[in-house]
Amino acid sequence: MKTTITLFVLLILALPAQAQRDISFMNELQRSVDRGITSLKASQNPEGWWTSPEHPAVTALALIAWQGNPNKPKQTPEWIEKGYKFLLTHVQPDGSIYVPGKGLANYNTSLCMMALLAANDKRHNPALLKARAFLAKQQWDLGEEGKQDHPFDGGVGYGGRYPHSDLNNTLSSLEALYYTRHLVKDAAPQDDLNWKAAIGFIQNCQNLPSHNKQPWASNDPKQKGGMIYFPGKSMAGTVKDKNGRTALRSYGSISYAGMLSYSYAQLKADDPRVVAVRKWLFDNFTLEENPAMGAQGLYYYYYLMTKALSVSGDRIITVKGKKIDWRKAVGLKLIGLQQQDGSWVNTKSARWWENEKPLVTAYSVISLGYIYRGE
Repeated sequence: MKTTITLFVLLILALPAQAQRDISFMNELQRSVDRGITSLKASQNPEGWWTSPEHPAVTALALIAWQGNPNKPKQTPEWIEKGYKFLLTHVQPDGSIYVPGKGLANYNTSLCMMALLAANDKRHNPALLKARAFLAKQQWDLGEEGKQDHPFDGGVGYGGRYPHSDLNNTLSSLEALYYTRHLVKDAAPQDDLNWKAAIGFIQNCQNLPSHNKQPWASNDPKQKGGMIYFPGKSMAGTVKDKNGRTALRSYGSISYAGMLSYSYAQLKADDPRVVAVRKWLFDNFTLEENPAMGAQGLYYYYYLMTKALSVSGDRIITVKGKKIDWRKAVGLKLIGLQQQDGSWVNTKSARWWENEKPLVTAYSVISLGYIYRGE
């Protein structure tokens, strides 16, 4: 894989001809991005971090948002450099990037890797290599070693006191590992993730009995193909299916996490597991809520939707027989939700830190950057 740092570069190369672009819409997107970045600058702590010094992942997302600005300045401003200095102070001897004793080592490390990668600075490569090796060792293998004989095998969790894998942390890890593959072309197999096992874990989070043999997996059309948080647990709870059987509810954000995870694991688009999750997502497509979760995690839902559909190359999706330009729909939705000070915040639910403006603003600016590049 030739030197390419993030999907930002790939999307630039894939841009359609200038004559096909909606220039007016792109100008709206850029104005919104500019206002969002101004808000991020204003909300940065003087020491360089956002929201919490104990969880550098939020700072990483703010830096990724700045790097994804379609018209960012050539010279990196001092406040962004300060953010990177903050991240680098938390690089640990084992390669992880987090605050010891505060938990979430895998989640923080994955997002910090993506921020360092987005800087396109070879000076970060040693830290990225060590972080990559750390993450690869976080993959769960319960039961018999080397055999995928437990539902949690192949996934990655938060680390620390959370003794199991989950789909969100697996996604974050897969993303960081996927985009740093070019740094380890000659690495020994034991220094990389077991990608086949990762696919096995993802399917163990999917309501798809043809591939997931766990008793909770449902064939009910309302759940089939969608994803849950980890085997046996859905953040959307349970529901009785048409046969009176208790099923774990599929929900929107985690289903996009599953779709995106399959992409990073390079599962083909015509694979039944990919086809099934796409069908569930398009059957339940909405911008009014995070399907089955209401307002909870709404901006994370937009963020993952935008990334997943950008990576898959979808321009138009079909929802209940209707063709939808999802980029235009999501872009206008986010522009309409922007606050007067340029920030975004979830005014209806504080769950998963969505009452924190810097986090939600970073999600939104990153999403708009993807949309801009797809126009």
